[in-house]
Amino acid sequence: MKFIDLFAGLGGFHLALQDLGHECTLASEIDHDLRKLYQSNWGMVIHGDIRDLKLEDVTDHEILCAGFPCQPFSKAGFQQGFGHATDGTLFNEILRILDARKPEFLILENVPNFERHDDGNTWKVAAKLTCPR
Repeated sequence: MKFIDLFAGLGGFHLALQDLGHECTLASEIDHDLRKLYQSNWGMVIHGDIRDLKLEDVTDHEILCAGFPCQPFSKAGFQQGFGHATDGTLFNEILRILDARKPEFLILENVPNFERHDDGNTWKVAAKLTCPR
């Protein structure tokens, strides 16, 4: 299967899925140094800020992987959640791509406290938005 790697970091999802025989067709990471490392590790050009990624540039894929920033949801952060001015809105970028491309599978990074953030409301909202059935 083909997958895309959003908020890719240095490529943990890439390593796991490639080892299972899947092919990465697009990656996006805002951090310049991590983009260079990803490109070196995986030999592919990686997009920068996901907010600048045009939907027509998103390749077909069956699996969407996303390691979105955890600071707005983590106990280590200020717990602003979806209301965080910059990082809290990044979950919407995942939704934008899910809505447009409708991959069969979604794999999100295990963000500590995500399911408990805001007394569980964050998890309920995310589940409703990503699994609308």
